[in-house]
Amino acid sequence: MLTNTKYWENTYKVILKELQPFLTLSYLIAIGIGMIFTYHKYSTFGINIFEYADVFDFLIAPFSDLKILIYTVFSLTITYLILKFDLIAERKYPTVYSKSVFGLNKKNWYNYVRYPSFGLIFLLYLSISADTYGKISKKQILEQHPIEVIFSDSQRQTGKVIGKTKEVLFLAEGNSVNAIPIAAFVKMIEVKR
Repeated sequence: MLTNTKYWENTYKVILKELQPFLTLSYLIAIGIGMIFTYHKYSTFGINIFEYADVFDFLIAPFSDLKILIYTVFSLTITYLILKFDLIAERKYPTVYSKSVFGLNKKNWYNYVRYPSFGLIFLLYLSISADTYGKISKKQILEQHPIEVIFSDSQRQTGKVIGKTKEVLFLAEGNSVNAIPIAAFVKMIEVKR
């Protein structure tokens, strides 16, 4: 018979083993969502972020903006719950469920179409949300205080921070966007009030 400590140890190992693939898949989805949202944020300013960012920038994308992280967790949870609700409704209330899907669940191809349909709806939802996020981000960026970048040769560049990658700082100045290499002898970055 297992001791209480051994029982909890074994339970912990089983949970951890079952949780690892889920966490890995969730992180990969979060990276994808982060990439899409980051792309839309920069594309509203006419920047193709894929030309400036490296892999590391996208690996941390879901965690670089709290809104993206919250959106990712919320979206994955809601999608999972909707799918579970659909399966439970089909099992517990087969007659009502069959009427709600116009009897299509009795067709042999229904299960082959159900999951891709959920995936397609999720991608559409993701696309609309990322586009909305980009527009909201642009509005917030244009409302913020400008900063001034002072280079080691005393040149100055003023603008509103769009964002940055590992190697480039993006500033919006009027109708133009400036990409400043961070390694370009930047001496100081100062917030203008």
